[in-house]
Amino acid sequence: MALPPSHSNHRCRIVVTGGPGGGKTTAADMFRREIGERIVIVPEAATMIFSGGFPRYRDLPEAVYAVQKAIYHVQRNLEDAQAAKYHDRILLCDRGTIDGAAYWPGEADAFYAAMGTSLEAELSRYDGVIFFESAAVGGMGIEGGNPARQESLEEAAELDRKLRAIWSQHPRFKVVHHTPSFLKKISYGLAIMEEMVTELLER
Repeated sequence: MALPPSHSNHRCRIVVTGGPGGGKTTAADMFRREIGERIVIVPEAATMIFSGGFPRYRDLPEAVYAVQKAIYHVQRNLEDAQAAKYHDRILLCDRGTIDGAAYWPGEADAFYAAMGTSLEAELSRYDGVIFFESAAVGGMGIEGGNPARQESLEEAAELDRKLRAIWSQHPRFKVVHHTPSFLKKISYGLAIMEEMVTELLER
């Protein structure tokens, strides 16, 4: 993949998101390997937190509120730290700050209020959004290498729907649809990433 020369005074921030089992992390890592040091991955805060021992409560609303607050603040600060360190590189964010709105008990507006922000403010943090549709939408398994994943197929499909409803409000939103061929899906996703990065850097 050939990208235009980097703009020393410009940084673009792209979020790669979607329902559980969509292949977003695999695609982001492959894209970084292909492009090299021009790309910096901002890791998924939720996986970092749960892998580090933070308890994952799903049935007690008060505990879910605490979990999602922790994820939001870690994700936001991870992005800001990487942006400060690599101000001239492309930030590829594995999920974004408002993914937690789909996991929040109740209405999404309550999530933004609890975080002291708004949907518009959070969307404006990103130059583009690439949404990897979950394999659960097609009734396929979402098992993978992420031990923090606990969702059933039904839950994963519902989260995919909620996340898409939120992120599709971004003006530069692209979908990588589910397909029975994971290889084809990833290949298409990589092409979308390349296209978006090229567009953003040529603005």
